[in-house]
Amino acid sequence: MFNIQQIEAAHSKVKTGADFPNYIKEIQGLGVTGFEYFVSNGKEIFFGKDCRVESPDKYEAINISKDVNAHIFKNELLAHQQGKTTFEEFLKMSAETGISYWKVDLDLKTCTYFDLEDREVVKEMLG
Repeated sequence: MFNIQQIEAAHSKVKTGADFPNYIKEIQGLGVTGFEYFVSNGKEIFFGKDCRVESPDKYEAINISKDVNAHIFKNELLAHQQGKTTFEEFLKMSAETGISYWKVDLDLKTCTYFDLEDREVVKEMLG
């Protein structure tokens, strides 16, 4: 069983998207099997075998564009994963390109990005 403080401690080590794989390994070691991240307010919901924990909203609500631009999002996602942008910049870009939330499934090793209508925009395999 894990708690939000353990997850936040692991997340505090993430400075760029290049740090994401180590974060995933660390929270998986805590028993996390997946999570959802909501771009509009930073709320996260973490799932485990017999556990579910939610973070509080992390920032004041931001607007998510109704117009999805998957092409720009994919390019910016790649730049973020290469460590070229901060998480805050990534969130702003996600909102501007219509990404409402993402869902990580650690068992399937996928990260799926969704729009405001819960439609899949991009799905990637986690390395």
